[in-house]
Amino acid sequence: MGLSTKYINMISTLGGWIFFGIVIGSIVGCTTTFLLNVNDYLGEVRERTDWLILFLPVAGIVIGYLYMKVGKVELNHTLHDTAQENNLVIDAVHGTKEVPVRMGPIVFLGTFLTVFFGGSTGRESAAIQMGGSVAAAVIRLVKLNKPDRGVMIMSGISAGFGAAFGAPVTGAVFGMEMAALGRLKFEALVPCVTASFIGHYVTTAVLGHKHEEFMIQSLPHLSITTVITISLLSVLFSLTSVLYCQLRHWIQKVSEIWFKQNHMKRAFFGGLIIVALTALAGSQDYNGRGLEMLEQSFTEDVPPFAFLAKLVFTAVSLGSGFVGGEAIPLFFIGATLGNALHAFIDLPLSFLAALGLIAAFSSGANTPLAAFLLALELFDGKGLEYFFIACIVSYLFSGHHGLWPAQQIYEPKSRLYRVPNGETIESVEKRKNQ
Repeated sequence: MGLSTKYINMISTLGGWIFFGIVIGSIVGCTTTFLLNVNDYLGEVRERTDWLILFLPVAGIVIGYLYMKVGKVELNHTLHDTAQENNLVIDAVHGTKEVPVRMGPIVFLGTFLTVFFGGSTGRESAAIQMGGSVAAAVIRLVKLNKPDRGVMIMSGISAGFGAAFGAPVTGAVFGMEMAALGRLKFEALVPCVTASFIGHYVTTAVLGHKHEEFMIQSLPHLSITTVITISLLSVLFSLTSVLYCQLRHWIQKVSEIWFKQNHMKRAFFGGLIIVALTALAGSQDYNGRGLEMLEQSFTEDVPPFAFLAKLVFTAVSLGSGFVGGEAIPLFFIGATLGNALHAFIDLPLSFLAALGLIAAFSSGANTPLAAFLLALELFDGKGLEYFFIACIVSYLFSGHHGLWPAQQIYEPKSRLYRVPNGETIESVEKRKNQ
């Protein structure tokens, strides 16, 4: 092959990546804006109408029926269950499964029902799964080969995350970092960057959506004592994130055994528990996304056990079969825990909330680089040395646990863990329990 032919092939490939990134980013930007606006509206209606929470068990039946009757698709003689949510998207990146095109609309409807009737969830999973669904449609339309399919799915993830959080740099890296611990697939860099920035641009500049803003009012003085304190706090945030992940997966496992994989019964029973917990709490602060208290945690004191309440509400909601994201609940858990620690630790309130938000996300998602970039984008580059420490420490101390059992361990976080390369978080967990 001549030199000119190589350049032509390279330019052709890059042009294709950019084109597909623009297409995926544009579509996902539009669908994510729709998701965000509808979620905001439904959340506001629910907050004004307390009695809607009583219908959450019925909504659970509808969601369960949707996934049982519509969500299972056979492609290439293999069953693909959209109820696996982000885990199915991760499997598609690795080429072991495919994302059905119907996955996006199903998760949107499930998320709307969950938010409207008071389940405790976020929204980024719906954006990510819609991104995977759009990428899957592109893959089928142009009949891409197997290696390129994973790259396209990554770009869909990037578009969804960048558009959902107004963080295009984070979205670009998150799409490459989400699927495997210890590995970034830089082959996907061009389409991921393109899709994330286009998705963000469409959502904000074209369609005018305004994202939530979190402000750090002041930063602590840089010293050895401060670094040690932040490191110890990051361990605490990490362990809290692990507690959430383990409780959420345990509830899912137990409910599937009890109800014999019947998603309608699981979600109905989970809805009853959420109704009871809401009555016990005496408010609906921990239902829905909880954005109001999340923002409040940066400016004033919140209830000291708010982080624990949100942890339980979200673990029950998602573990029993309701639908939605886990990033915002992790933001809430980390930020309100940081807020509570302000009573004991002489560090600025808004800084502790921000530190908890980022550290909890880094350890739960197992994406330290994306979490660090998220801190830079959310907080205008303030305290970058502190957030770098928090992301690394929280990531290492979370062990091989996380939100998504399908994540592959390309390389263990440390040789001390003695985990073979190529396993998944799920297989490591199973081996520990044997």
